[in-house]
Amino acid sequence: MKTILVTGATSGIGLAAAQQIAEEGDRLILVGRNADRLTAAAERVRSAGAGAVDTIECDVASQHSVRALAATVLDSYARIDVLANNAGGFFMGRKESADGIETTFATNHLGGFLLTELLLDRLIDSAPARVVFTSSVMHYGATMDFADLGYTHGYSAQKAYGRSKLANVMYARALSRRLAGTGVTANAFHPGTVATGIWDALPAIVRPVLALGKRMFMTSADEGGRRLTYLAIDPNLVAVTGCYFHNDRVRPPSELARDDTAGDRLCAISAELTGLPTPGA
Repeated sequence: MKTILVTGATSGIGLAAAQQIAEEGDRLILVGRNADRLTAAAERVRSAGAGAVDTIECDVASQHSVRALAATVLDSYARIDVLANNAGGFFMGRKESADGIETTFATNHLGGFLLTELLLDRLIDSAPARVVFTSSVMHYGATMDFADLGYTHGYSAQKAYGRSKLANVMYARALSRRLAGTGVTANAFHPGTVATGIWDALPAIVRPVLALGKRMFMTSADEGGRRLTYLAIDPNLVAVTGCYFHNDRVRPPSELARDDTAGDRLCAISAELTGLPTPGA
């Protein structure tokens, strides 16, 4: 029985994927911020056929919370076969986390970065294992200003979100290079424009249009979840690493995402921001 950890597992893509993966009879570790929603999610995943379901509360925007999550996982599980970094957020106004990091970057990139780095040795010991990042097509056209990663100047929700999703692809590629030969893969994917609660942060004035768009044009959470499930458990992908997937196919990510020097610099700065040693140093 495999052990698969999914962050952002109480709704949307994460919950849908957890239910789909549960059909294989594996152990699911569901991670979310709200205890009641975790309990409800666990019931649904258990009913789908999971061999075991555990829940852990964590706010991935908080480094203290992520460190507590990692400590619990390392204490409780002898192996981790799949780590799905799926938790994310979209914030209209610029805010900072308790660690002083712009919240979009903290939630969508740094939380997953820190969790992955803290669990990396356990993943290697569990090989073959996989790390999956829920990214977005919005990484195309995004920038990576290392002098102002948190958009202290010129913030917009779209720019911050695109940057965080670019970071997902860059980190996945950098991680895959570091893990070459270990049996652990790292990939990122675009789930589609999925009709989930992530868009609830948009202004009230556009919500009627958003509701129509969800019904007519957006991908369902089940379909977005299926794309995560594919990367997490499909046997044909056991050796595929360092890739960006769109519609279940490997696609070239943006030019900046393919810049390995920039990717390594992102990892070094991310380590500094989370109090970790520089990866690979």
